[in-house]
Amino acid sequence: MTAPGTAFAVPPELPAAEPPEARGLARDEVRLLVARERSPLRHTTFRALPAALRRGDLVVVNTSDTEPAAVDGHRADGRPVTLHVSGPAPDHLHVVELRTPDGKRVSDGIAGEDVTLPRGVVATLVTGHPDPRRATGSRLWRARIPVAGGLRAWLAEVGRPIRYGHVRGRWPLSAYRTLFARAEAEFGSAEMPGAGRPFTPAVLDRLHARGVRVARVVLHTGVSSLEAGEAPLPERYRVPAETADAVNATRAAGGRVVAVGTTTTRALETAADADGRVSAREGWTHLVLGPDRPARVVDGLVTGWNEPDAPHLLLLEAVAGARLVSRAYAAAVEHRYRWHEFGDSCLLLPAHPARRTG
Repeated sequence: MTAPGTAFAVPPELPAAEPPEARGLARDEVRLLVARERSPLRHTTFRALPAALRRGDLVVVNTSDTEPAAVDGHRADGRPVTLHVSGPAPDHLHVVELRTPDGKRVSDGIAGEDVTLPRGVVATLVTGHPDPRRATGSRLWRARIPVAGGLRAWLAEVGRPIRYGHVRGRWPLSAYRTLFARAEAEFGSAEMPGAGRPFTPAVLDRLHARGVRVARVVLHTGVSSLEAGEAPLPERYRVPAETADAVNATRAAGGRVVAVGTTTTRALETAADADGRVSAREGWTHLVLGPDRPARVVDGLVTGWNEPDAPHLLLLEAVAGARLVSRAYAAAVEHRYRWHEFGDSCLLLPAHPARRTG
C-alpha cells in the first residue's frame, strides 16, 4: 500500500489505559479537536460536537455490536495462548489471530495445529488468511471451531473483549459497546467501532435540536492489528435504503455527510457510485480508500486517533486531505490528546467536501 502522508510519533504516555469513566469523565467529556481547513483548530469536548455542525448536516453511525471475541486456551505443546475471533470466513470457518498471554503475536503457527479452548472446544488452524496458500507463520488463520449450540453463545459464556497491551486491567463488555450497538443474528465486530463511543443521549438530543439528522449503517470490523503497509481486509457491511435516501437528500440540499468512524466511511463509500450517489447495498466490501480512490460521498469524519502508518490514516486523508490530517495529528501530540479506543476524538471538516450530485 501507499504510505500515508501523515507522519508523527505517539509519546508512550498518551495511549488511554482505561475508559474515561475510570478517569472520572463521562463518555462525552473526552476531548474533541475540531479541524477545519484554513481555520484555527478548536480544542473542546465531545459534548460540543453538535455546535461544530450545521442544520441540514447528516451524521451517520455504525450500529455493529462488539463480540466477546477473546478466549484463552493452550497450544498442543501446552503453551498458553489467547485466541481472537475476527469474524466468519468461507466454508463455515472463522478468521482468528493467536496471541501470547502478554499480547505478543504468535508467529510460529502451522496449518493443522489444534488449540484447546474452554469446555472441550478445539480450534483447528486450516489455512493462512487472507492467503490460503500459507501453511506456516501467518498472522491470521482460517480456523474450524466446532461448538455445540453455536460459536456466539459459547463466546458469550467464556469470552471477553479483545484487549491490547496499552489497556490496564480487564473491563466489561459494556465498556466496549457504543450507544448505537445492536445485536444481530450474525457475528458482530471483533473490536468496538470506537469512534462512536463518546456519543450519549444528551449529544443526540443536541444534534436533533440543531437540525442535524442521524442515520445508521452496519459494518462488522475484524481485528484491528494490521501490519504497517497491510491493506484493510474485506468486511461485512449493510447500507439500508433509508440511510441511502437520507444521504442523497442531504447532499442534494447542500448539507454535509459526516461519518462516525472509518468503518462507517468504508460502508458508505462502498455503496456510492462514481457520482457519489448512494444505493442500498450489503455484502462484503473490499474497498480501500486512498490516493487512487478518494471519498465520493463523505464530507466530514468523526474519528479517534490512529497509530503511525496505520491503514486508517490513508482513509482519513482520502476524506480530509493529508494536509489537514497532518495538522490535526501534530496538534493532538502537542496538546497531549489520548489515543486508542478509550481516548479522545477528532472532527475533520475539509474545505472541499465530496463532489455534489443533484
